[in-house]
Amino acid sequence: MFSYILDSFLTFLSYHSFISSLLIRELLLSSLSLMSIPFRSSLLPNKLSMASFDSSNEIELKANEEVISSRQVEAVNGSENTDGKKLNTKSSLIKKQPSGGWTYASLLLVNQGLATLAFFGVGVNLVLFLTRVLEQDNADAANNVSKWTGTVYLFSLIGAFLSDSYWGRYLTCAVFQLVLVLGLGLLSIASWLFLINPAGCGDGVKVCMPSSSVGIAIFYLSIYLIAFGYGGHQPTIATFGADQFDDSHPKAVESKAAFFCYFYFALNTGSLFSNTILVYYEDSGKWTLGFLVSLGSAILALLLYMLGTPRYRYLKAYGNPLPRVGQVFIAAYRKWDVVPADANALYEVEGTESAIKGSRKILHSDDFRFLDKAATVTQNDLWGPNNPWRLCTVTQVEEAKCVLKLLPIWLCTIIYSVIFTQMASLFVEQGDVMTAKFGNFHLPAASMSAFDICSVLICTGIYRHILVPLAGKLSGNPKGLSELQRMGIGLIIGMLAMIAAGVTEIQRLKFVTPGEKRSSLNIFWQIPQYVLVGSSEVFMYIGQLEFFNGQAPDGIKSFGSSLCMASISLGNYVSSLLVNMVMGITARGDSPGWIPADLNAGHMDRFYFLIAGLTAIDFVIYVFCAKWYKCINLDASEKGIQLEEQHNDVFGKV
Repeated sequence: MFSYILDSFLTFLSYHSFISSLLIRELLLSSLSLMSIPFRSSLLPNKLSMASFDSSNEIELKANEEVISSRQVEAVNGSENTDGKKLNTKSSLIKKQPSGGWTYASLLLVNQGLATLAFFGVGVNLVLFLTRVLEQDNADAANNVSKWTGTVYLFSLIGAFLSDSYWGRYLTCAVFQLVLVLGLGLLSIASWLFLINPAGCGDGVKVCMPSSSVGIAIFYLSIYLIAFGYGGHQPTIATFGADQFDDSHPKAVESKAAFFCYFYFALNTGSLFSNTILVYYEDSGKWTLGFLVSLGSAILALLLYMLGTPRYRYLKAYGNPLPRVGQVFIAAYRKWDVVPADANALYEVEGTESAIKGSRKILHSDDFRFLDKAATVTQNDLWGPNNPWRLCTVTQVEEAKCVLKLLPIWLCTIIYSVIFTQMASLFVEQGDVMTAKFGNFHLPAASMSAFDICSVLICTGIYRHILVPLAGKLSGNPKGLSELQRMGIGLIIGMLAMIAAGVTEIQRLKFVTPGEKRSSLNIFWQIPQYVLVGSSEVFMYIGQLEFFNGQAPDGIKSFGSSLCMASISLGNYVSSLLVNMVMGITARGDSPGWIPADLNAGHMDRFYFLIAGLTAIDFVIYVFCAKWYKCINLDASEKGIQLEEQHNDVFGKV
C-alpha cells in the first residue's frame, strides 16, 4: 500500500517537472522575442490591456494547467525544442493520463464519508461525555458543545483561505486530515490513561472519578485539534471534488450539482454509523473503543485520499484575495469625488482571462455602483504607473461586489444553524430524560439523530429523482428549484421542527412523576423533530453548498464553500448566546429558568418556541434579500465556447 502511494507521488512529481520545464522554455523564447519589440503601455477607457499575447502563445501557456484538452496537447506535440525535435513522447504520456471526473470525485466522496464518521464518533455524544465523565451540568455542557461545534466550522474559513490563496485544495486537505488523525489519537490516549476511571464508567450508572487537570487539559487540546482538522478539511474537500469537473464542458454544471448532493449524502452516510453503532458503545461506557474506531476511520480516509494523487484534477491557488478586495475599497475611497464611468469605459484587461491569475472575467453589474470608481480611469492613471491601489479591473471590482452581495444571504442562514445545533445538545438532553426502552434494549439518546440522517438520505433521493424532474417540468428550470428557493423552504421546515420539539417537551413534562428523573413519555416522540430537521437540511445545506460555490468568483471558490460551514459556526455561538441570555433572564430569584440542571423543573419548550419565532422573522428578511440578489455574470466569450468544444473529447474519456 505505502509503496503504491510512493510510486504514485513520484509519478505526480515527474509529470509536473516536465510541464514546468516546458513552460520555462516557452517563457524564455517569448521573452527573447519581446526584447526586439519596443514596449508600449497605454491606458484606454474600454477593454484596456496590461499585456498582450498572440493566440499561439496563449495555447502554449495553457500547458501549465493540470488538465490539458486534446487540441492543446496537439499544440504541445507540434512544438519543437531547441534541437528541432518534436516533444511527442512525453506529450503522449500526458494525453494518456486524463484526470478528474466522477472516478476521482467518488474517491473524495468516500473520503468525506470516512472523515465524517471519525468526527461524529466524537461529536455526537460529546454532551453526554461532558455531563457523565467530566460531571458538567446540562447548561454548561450544552454551551461547551455549541462553542466547540462553532469552532469546528469557524476553522473552515482558515482552511478555505489557505486553499484559495497559497496551498491549493490538495495540500490543504492532506494537512488538515493529518491534524484530524493527530487529535483523534491524542483523545484516545487521554480517555484511556486519564479520564475513564474506573473502566466502563460514564454509562449513566457507574460514576467516574474526578479527572486530573492534566487529563482535562489533554482532552480539550485533543478535541480542538479535531475541530481544527475537520473544520479545515470539509469545505476544501467539497471544492476539490467540484474541481474534478471541467467548467468548459456543458455537462460539468449538472455534474457539480449532483456532486454536492452526493457530498451531503456521503457526509450523512458516514455519520449514520457514528450515530447508531459507535454511540451505543460510548453510551455503555466504552468511550475509548469508540474513539479508537474514529481514529481508524480517519487513517483509512487519509490513505484513500492519497491513492488518487496522480490523477486528481488540480487547480492552482489564485493568491491572497484579501489585498485584491482591499484594493477595490481603497481605490474607490481615493476617488470618492470621481463620478463612476459608464460600464463600457471602465478599466479591464484584454483577452478572455482576467488580471487575477487563472480566473475568468466577471461582467459588470449595476450593484454597489460606488465601487465602480475603483475601475474608473482618471488623468493620474493615464500618466502614472499602473497602481492597483488606485485603479482596479472590472473583474476585481465585481469580485468585491460578489462578496458584499453574498453576505446578506449568508447572515440569514445563521438562525437556521441555531436550529441545526440543537440536535447535538438540547435534543440529546431532552431524550436523556425520556423513557428509552425498546424491549430489553436501552436506546442511547444521541442515537435518535439516526432518524435525522435517514431523513436526509431518503429526502435526498426523493429530491434528486422525483422533485427535481417534476419541478423542472412545472417551472422550466432544469434544476427544479433554484438554490435560493430551496434555502427558503429549508427555513420553513426548520421552523416546523422547532415547533415539533416544543410540543414534544410539553408532552414530556405532562408525564413526569414527582421525584423521578425520567419522564414516562417514550423517546420515539422525538422522531418528528429529527425527521423535520433532516428534510430541512436537504433543502438548506445542499442549496447553500451549490449557491455559495456557484456564486463565488473563481479566486475564492473555497471561501464560498466555507460560508456554509461558517454559518453553522455562528449558529452554534448564537445558540450558546441565546441559552445564556435566556437563563440570565428566566433564572431569577427562586425560578430555576427555562433550561435548568433538572429539566423537569424547567420549560425547554419555551426556548424551542423562541427559536421558531426568530426563524419566522428571519424568513421574512430572507425573502427580501433573495429578491434583491442578482447572480454573478461570468464572461462567455467566443474563446470560452471554443475551449468548451476542445474539452469534449477529454471529458468524455474521464
